[in-house]
Amino acid sequence: MKLTKTIEVKNIFNKISYKYDFLNNLLSFGLHRLWKRKLVNLLEPLNGEDWVDLCCGTGDLAFLISERVSPRGSITGIDSAEEILNIAKNKSELKKNKFIKWEIQDVLEINDYPKKFDGICMSYGLRNLNNVEEGIKKVFDLLKDKGRAGFLDFNHSTRNSLSNIFQKIYLRLIVVTISRLFNLGPEYEYIEKSISNFPNKNELINIAKEVGFKKAEYRTILGGQMGILILTK
Repeated sequence: MKLTKTIEVKNIFNKISYKYDFLNNLLSFGLHRLWKRKLVNLLEPLNGEDWVDLCCGTGDLAFLISERVSPRGSITGIDSAEEILNIAKNKSELKKNKFIKWEIQDVLEINDYPKKFDGICMSYGLRNLNNVEEGIKKVFDLLKDKGRAGFLDFNHSTRNSLSNIFQKIYLRLIVVTISRLFNLGPEYEYIEKSISNFPNKNELINIAKEVGFKKAEYRTILGGQMGILILTK
């Protein structure tokens, strides 16, 4: 089962890679950039710190954090989907950014950086891991003492709440409909299924504290459609 999901998610992101940035901007009305910047502002990366962007996709968070931690710090972008990571690498070359290191690797298989990082970020990736608890535990192990981590993702709101109903309508009637124009309907239908299997905010906080994080805070944005989880070791 784990292997099946790993392959499924990897294949999805490889397939949508050529339209990933375009559809992100279109389907979020450009707001995803504001949400990512909000996450970075909450995490407050500092010049000289070492950071990693897990499930980095095309590198939006990595580039934002690079602005904060360079020139004395470092930022590593890690993703398991080669096609989408290649786009991040190409963007890095165009920006002439030499501070970001890119790696192809599954998050749950990272073993090279115990207690290496001052900070870790992830946007729309935690939900796609084989096991959310194992993902948060991996983040804990990768962080230095007093390190912090932040996750931006869809919020799993209460079933049949106004937020939940709106989310379903938006995903089914807007996201999937538009993605079908690019022959990517099945790939974007996956989003709703992945949200239904994603822990809600209280469950995420409990998981984080059980793993060992001293502080866990969750805040919703866009009327409860999205959520940001901030953890401190």
